[in-house]
Amino acid sequence: MATVSGVRCVLCVRCRSAALATMDAMDSDLLSNIALYAIPVVLAITLHEAAHGYVALLLGDPTAKRAGRITLNPIKHIDAVGTVILPLSLLLLAKLAGAPPLLFGWAKPVPVDFSRLYRPKQDMRWVAFAGPAANLIMALMWGALAKFYMLSGPADSFMAEMARIGILSNVLLAVLNLLPLLPLDGGRMLFSVLPNRLAMAYGNTERFGMPILLMLMVFNILPAILTPFVVLLMAFIQLLFNL
Repeated sequence: MATVSGVRCVLCVRCRSAALATMDAMDSDLLSNIALYAIPVVLAITLHEAAHGYVALLLGDPTAKRAGRITLNPIKHIDAVGTVILPLSLLLLAKLAGAPPLLFGWAKPVPVDFSRLYRPKQDMRWVAFAGPAANLIMALMWGALAKFYMLSGPADSFMAEMARIGILSNVLLAVLNLLPLLPLDGGRMLFSVLPNRLAMAYGNTERFGMPILLMLMVFNILPAILTPFVVLLMAFIQLLFNL
């Protein structure tokens, strides 16, 4: 009995050690992923929102400036749920499920009073396009950084991987926001080019926009819509920088 008891005790210790080692590895891996994604995603969201406010200011509306939103300080743009809790939860669930991370979230919208723009309906498209344009410029900048890190060190280094995530997160954010669905930027751009009567009718759909977006995500339709455009832009950046 003593021998059996002793063997059982050793096995239990080994099991506990293996479990603790697995948990430590998962924790380390999760923290590494958070570190990799945090800077590119926060920069993507921050500059996206600041760009809206800056272009609105150039076109006559100082609302965002007065609210302190034309800033590179990410704290001013962070939404507790959309920028922190939801992305971290999705990252954790993806890690537990052994699936690729899913990037989804939102920031606090920049306040814009379209009626104060020089040409409210026409200028709305430029204010809306400023966010995705900022993301596309950042994707190109991350592409240049990725090339630099690949030339100066291992292609799979931490910084090279962060640069690749920077490209992907900005391309995803740009493509998602260009969907012609209010209140997304693409919806604002479409509203600005429609004839007045159609624009007013289209504007009435804004209250359904976020529920529709969430439904598309839940039923896995959103990735099917976004993927062709994301793949095309990623291929262009990879070709441009020979990544």
